[in-house]
Amino acid sequence: MQSIRILLISVVSTLLMACSPSAKQATHTVEHAVRGAFTAAISADGHYSLISSVEHGVSLWDNQTHGLKYQWQHSADPENLVHSLAISYDNSFAVTAANDTFAVWDIKTGKNQGYYQIKTASIRDIAISNQGRYVMYGRSDNVIVHLDLVNGRRLEFLGHQEKINSIALSPNGHFALSGGNDYTAYFWDTKTGQVIHRFNHPSRVTKVALDARGQYAFTADSLKKASVWQLTSGDLVSQLQYIARQKIFSAVRFNEDASLIATGSPNRELSLWRINDGKQLDTFLVKPREGSRPKSAVVFDVAFTDNERSLTTESSSGLLEIFTDLDTQ
Repeated sequence: MQSIRILLISVVSTLLMACSPSAKQATHTVEHAVRGAFTAAISADGHYSLISSVEHGVSLWDNQTHGLKYQWQHSADPENLVHSLAISYDNSFAVTAANDTFAVWDIKTGKNQGYYQIKTASIRDIAISNQGRYVMYGRSDNVIVHLDLVNGRRLEFLGHQEKINSIALSPNGHFALSGGNDYTAYFWDTKTGQVIHRFNHPSRVTKVALDARGQYAFTADSLKKASVWQLTSGDLVSQLQYIARQKIFSAVRFNEDASLIATGSPNRELSLWRINDGKQLDTFLVKPREGSRPKSAVVFDVAFTDNERSLTTESSSGLLEIFTDLDTQ
């Protein structure tokens, strides 16, 4: 019932956005998956896109040359689809995850660096640190696992009381942010498992993100609360300002100096916000896949590109799209 409700909200929102004159379209489009993508991730600098699709498996694209760099086979089982992806902040490694497996890949050589089986519960989200040293994944049994792939150290974070929906890992792998169905997001130390800050929400926490410099955290729930927090103090900086009764975020990215935040939604919507007051500065629409019914698309990831003069997205349409002429005032 919940999934049907979210689908209906997405369809109605898409129709409303399509009629809005303020929603701008992409200025450049590149097809990365012919029949649409299952999930996707973009590197922090927009250089690479990692795409999971039924037809092509996992594909790594170089967005500077617009060429296919690697095609990886996560599993020989066609039913074991990769549903979670991540690229390290320094573009050195990538991680791909299906329900009960994950694999680490060297972006420079294209070689697999390890294939891991999960015997307990299923993977809900995954992240990887610089140099591919640490991998962290959230499970459906409320547990988050942080692994040191160099020395084998394993830490389980047991702070959540319900299943995990979203996780974020600092570039050095030393700090984590996690959100779950227990209406709570935690910012915690991956060396000790100790909670540094707890952020409460009135409903399920569905999306979290960290800025690369370690200044701010973003947490959003399944209804109407999307917040930016100061990580030193744990204080609220702002809440994103929007009129909709319900807004789901499927992608979040801070810009380099953490003055702006870009978000994507399951209803094609791409938005730009000012962090200090939560004001919405600009809105765009990604393209639906040709012939899709309803004409909608999920924004899987977004990155600031071209010295932050543009936004680059990957969506369920299987398209990379570039949006320019950003209104940042």
